[in-house]
Amino acid sequence: MDMPDIVRAYFDADRHNDTDALAAAFSADAVVDDEGARHEGVRAIRSWWMAAKDKYHHVAEPIETTGASDQVSVRAELSGEFPNSPATLDFSFTLKDGKIIALEIR
Repeated sequence: MDMPDIVRAYFDADRHNDTDALAAAFSADAVVDDEGARHEGVRAIRSWWMAAKDKYHHVAEPIETTGASDQVSVRAELSGEFPNSPATLDFSFTLKDGKIIALEIR
């Protein structure tokens, strides 16, 4: 599947439970919007992701990518320990200078 390297790095880090690699994919002032909450900065993003992994033991597997350059959307199947697993979610990435500066999951 064709996607920017940094987006692939995000999903690879998720698949391998690699907190450091996931955090490294984001710019210092990045934001993540997920489940009605906003997480700003790498420290908050790291905490959000670790808490979600602890709670849901999930993995996101990309199934479709759209967009180009700085705006990329990935439809992914998310499976884990939550009701109605697996679920298909949209991951909307905004990229700048080879890093993720914004991610919205819906």
